[in-house]
Amino acid sequence: MTNIILCGGSGTRLWPVSRTLMPKQFVKFFNDLSLFQLTCRRNGKICDEQLIISSAELYFLALDQLDGLNTSINGTHNSKFLLETIARNTAPAIALACMALDEDEVVLVTPSDHLIKDERNYFEAVNRATELAQEGYLVTFGITPTYPETGFGYIEAHGEDVNAFYEKPSFEIAQQYISAGNYFWNSGMFCFKTKHFLNELKYYSPEIFKACKQAYACAVKDALTIRIKYDDMAKIPEDSVDYAVMEKSDKIKVIECDFGWSDVGSFDALYEEFPKDINGNTLCQKHVNINSNNNLIMASTRKISTIDIDDLIIVDTPDALLISKKGSSQKVKNVVAELKKRNTDIHNIHLTVHRPWGTYTVLEDTAGYKIKRIVVAPGKKLSLQKHLHRSEHWVVVSGVATVTVGTETLMVKPNESTYIKRGELHRLANDGDIPIILIEAQVGEYTGEDDIIRIEDEYDRS
Repeated sequence: MTNIILCGGSGTRLWPVSRTLMPKQFVKFFNDLSLFQLTCRRNGKICDEQLIISSAELYFLALDQLDGLNTSINGTHNSKFLLETIARNTAPAIALACMALDEDEVVLVTPSDHLIKDERNYFEAVNRATELAQEGYLVTFGITPTYPETGFGYIEAHGEDVNAFYEKPSFEIAQQYISAGNYFWNSGMFCFKTKHFLNELKYYSPEIFKACKQAYACAVKDALTIRIKYDDMAKIPEDSVDYAVMEKSDKIKVIECDFGWSDVGSFDALYEEFPKDINGNTLCQKHVNINSNNNLIMASTRKISTIDIDDLIIVDTPDALLISKKGSSQKVKNVVAELKKRNTDIHNIHLTVHRPWGTYTVLEDTAGYKIKRIVVAPGKKLSLQKHLHRSEHWVVVSGVATVTVGTETLMVKPNESTYIKRGELHRLANDGDIPIILIEAQVGEYTGEDDIIRIEDEYDRS
């Protein structure tokens, strides 16, 4: 069985912790593990291989987090990647993944950002779903609801038969669903043979099937990745797997599940999963509490003191602070929408940004200059590049940097520096065994991240 992991989504409801280039599935919320890592580890116990569907921008972040897990066979990852140049929703993503596998392969399709706490019941549900998939059914997993949630879709069932799918209901309708006893949260997880899914997609959504088939045929494939070309991806109609197939097919079964599931889709949901002190506040070493109760407190660097406050969400990051009433955290997506209107990057990136070669952290950013702390992993190198609007000063703090400037290559040691003029070709590489840490001072009329002209790049970035 192959686990198809859907790794898209920007997690806007968990801003400012989750951002476009560090979405919630990669944030290490649980014992220094991310939801993505927990998904890979959990499903790696029951699946022979994992096919991860990701954007090209997040590929190296996913690969780096895989390196932190014991998910390898004979020293090599049993994971492959299908890289989408633009998102077209879940139906095309699953279709492209199925086209990459044998037609008789049973697949378990799971989001990468869900929490499952009861693995024993989970594995039992997957085993039953596998049996039904072998019989030719497309199987979905319905979560036994514990309260009238308005943020999920519902599945009406009669045993393992699906009566109907329903969109996110009003609170009153959700209460009726709970009272009826045969309505379940739609988890967005599926199990089927690839040929059965593709046959149903071809019948009910032929435009999507045809465009996906063409895109997959033209994809760039190697041992680890399948890269879908932008122009081909753009021609695929956008649709969810529910609309394209599941709500139309007569070959659907549902497994009723109760395995401690959460989509961790809001800070209210996250509050329920975090350990708490005797006052009901989430545990946080940065928190100083004076008569405050039942608060979600998340802090990265600064101390947070609370006095006589209850039922709040307080999330502090180096460049953004969120304060909300509990019960209102679904509205965080409205904050992100407002930030997009203001033409800022704060919804896209953190001050610390992950790159294929390591990380950089913005220490200061103001008119005329920017200062960064750059960390380059052993054996990695930046692209050969130049800038049109800025010059750069590099000061090495630790490690030994191999620096190419123009036609000259030099070794820069700790407490030594080098200077790159505007428009000059340059590259930074780490040929050593320890990370390089350096301070970069950019000076110029424009210091945006898009002022990079790449001449050569090991990571196929343009």
